[in-house]
Amino acid sequence: MGATALTEPAFFVLTALAGGPRHGYAIVGEVAALSKDRVKLKVGTLYGVLDRLVGDGLAEPDRDEVHEGRLRRYYRLTDAGHHTLAEEAARQASNARIANARLRAWRARTHGGPA
Repeated sequence: MGATALTEPAFFVLTALAGGPRHGYAIVGEVAALSKDRVKLKVGTLYGVLDRLVGDGLAEPDRDEVHEGRLRRYYRLTDAGHHTLAEEAARQASNARIANARLRAWRARTHGGPA
């Protein structure tokens, strides 16, 4: 998956897992917090994302535990997931630098401001 950009939900799920193993509802809350509520995952969407990440070898089940009579499955980031997340973060940072340079140049051209 290294050559393909991650979707925003997948990016934030991997970012949440970089903080340590999490179960589904904890991932949903962490993604909302990390994205400042821009990405609000429904449980069905989350498990679709997790299935793809597990299938791609970027995340894996960590453990199961019973909480209040319900099974919680925890997921963790794999080494490949860490590498992919690092590549995607660098790609996004590079894109932001390029866009900001163009915006500064546009302001200078159109408004006579500093470049």
